[in-house]
Amino acid sequence: MQTLIVYVDDASHALEQLAPLLAAGPGRETARWILVGCAPRVTHHVSKWVTRSARENWRGKWADKLFARLVPALSDTGDEVLTCLAAHPLHAQLDVLLAEHAGARLIDARRPKLDDRAQLMPGRKLLALLMSSSSSSWLALAD
Repeated sequence: MQTLIVYVDDASHALEQLAPLLAAGPGRETARWILVGCAPRVTHHVSKWVTRSARENWRGKWADKLFARLVPALSDTGDEVLTCLAAHPLHAQLDVLLAEHAGARLIDARRPKLDDRAQLMPGRKLLALLMSSSSSSWLALAD
């Protein structure tokens, strides 16, 4: 049984990324999926006004919604699914998980941020131009 550690922050994007691994075929090995929910960061401004317990409560509800969409899709193939919420920096969390599950493979299925998309287009600068007209907005790519 192979063990896969998957970082996720958006269920639909993660399912798109994991679809090739979920394809049932002859000789497909069963897998143990360890889903690590990576909750969105809370800005400094918000953290000044919201208590720590309220933030943790929100993170828990966010993770429950995320895992409610992912776990059934992964367990339908007969695979084992474990879930956890990232509470430490991801590299530290990965070290702990790799110590528990030796030989596990890491898959980063998080939705890329805007900066990451700009790096995927070498030689181009992403220039966002918001031109207000009566009916539309424009996004332009410039060299």
